[in-house]
Amino acid sequence: MTDWLELCRAAAADVRGALVELPTRIEREPVLRRGEGGDDTTAIDAAAEHLVLERFRPLGVSIVSEEVGFIDGDSTVVVIDPIDGSLNAKRGIPFFSVSIAVADGRRMEDVHFAYVYDFGSGEEWTARRGQGAWLNGEPLGAVRPKGQIEILSFEATLTSLVAEHAAAFSGIAHRLRVMGSLALSLCHLAAGRVDGVCSLKAARSVDIAAAQLLCREVGIALELFDDPRPFGEAELDLEGRSRIAAAGTPEACRRIAAALSG
Repeated sequence: MTDWLELCRAAAADVRGALVELPTRIEREPVLRRGEGGDDTTAIDAAAEHLVLERFRPLGVSIVSEEVGFIDGDSTVVVIDPIDGSLNAKRGIPFFSVSIAVADGRRMEDVHFAYVYDFGSGEEWTARRGQGAWLNGEPLGAVRPKGQIEILSFEATLTSLVAEHAAAFSGIAHRLRVMGSLALSLCHLAAGRVDGVCSLKAARSVDIAAAQLLCREVGIALELFDDPRPFGEAELDLEGRSRIAAAGTPEACRRIAAALSG
């Protein structure tokens, strides 16, 4: 049986090595090609993905990854974002992560193991379906997000999108945070560090597949409100895209979604 935790830890260690070898934005940000997800693939993106894929390809699993797209394999699906928060990574801002989700099918509800590693803080976030979620091995869930949203994390934050949507949250959220990694922002929500998260532009499964399991394991409400299906039915692929809202209660989640949709 595959030890997914140790495999993910090894992949994270490989990426840490790449960050050392490419220490500044001069080495990290040159664009090499256009990734399958539609974004530019930079030197650090390519290096990180190559190293993570080298850990998982030999298993013969199916892989969904930010840069190379879909690699067909067996019924196990591994969803990889080698660097979530790549702009932060390129610029040396210590808030970016590797995000890895393992599923026994091709829908969000099929994810059974999640791993997110924060390269800035060194925090390790994990979850197992039906068993719970952990930060550095300590169970999450004792500290809940507040029902009244004191801190709301915005993600996918082009200046134009912030200007368009921020005013709608007056009276809903007391303060906004713009951190730059959707996976880590959702992890922070699972830990009760923030009270809500929303993506101002459509997210893909690679952005959220791992962190959503942490959130679901501690009872966080999530909604892909551009997709009419239940959250768990969203596919693990690069085609499906939707903005996401998340909060500690379904009511707070609906308030966030309504503000973004207005």
